[in-house]
Amino acid sequence: MTSSEPPLVFIVSGPSGSGKSTLVRKLLEVPDTMLSISCTTRPPRPGEEGGTWYNFVSEAEFARMVERGEFLEYARVFGRHSYGTPKRMLELARAQQKDLVLEIDIQGARQVKQKLPEAVAIFILPPSRQELEKRLRDRGLDSEEEIARRLERARQEIQCFPEYDFLVINDELERAGREIQAIAAAVRCRRAQRQARAQQILQSFEL
Repeated sequence: MTSSEPPLVFIVSGPSGSGKSTLVRKLLEVPDTMLSISCTTRPPRPGEEGGTWYNFVSEAEFARMVERGEFLEYARVFGRHSYGTPKRMLELARAQQKDLVLEIDIQGARQVKQKLPEAVAIFILPPSRQELEKRLRDRGLDSEEEIARRLERARQEIQCFPEYDFLVINDELERAGREIQAIAAAVRCRRAQRQARAQQILQSFEL
């Protein structure tokens, strides 16, 4: 990627407990990728630090950012906390000549695809409802009410996977990790993505 080319944008979505954050880390192992750091109004969880995966802001500051048009996408999740992707992350990716990885929900993915139709959307699907419930319980983070809410949301979300360009079933982490990395490699090899470099090579052959 040259400084004049826009970064590729990879969208990763999936139900809570599907393992999407783990697979995003696998995707970020691909050279020349960077994570889009979202803004959220939810409080940090134990061990979380601002500026790593999220920047934690107040409701008032989030509202001001919306008014100033600073978000590529934003949504309110579970009717409680807001999440948004700052537009400046695209500029940072371009400046660093890296492709951008967004971990966002379906609402956000739809907004991004409307603005950036060329963005590559990847959906992470758990192997079963039973396994998803087990993962949520094993985390030990949520109450019974919260687990029930997340399972119901998952039921709604998984119906939307046909909207995505790629589907990764996370039943075996190593295989799923290889698949999501292979998606990045395949997309980068598209003729449109390699057009500028290919033209340089053709010129070296005086073509």
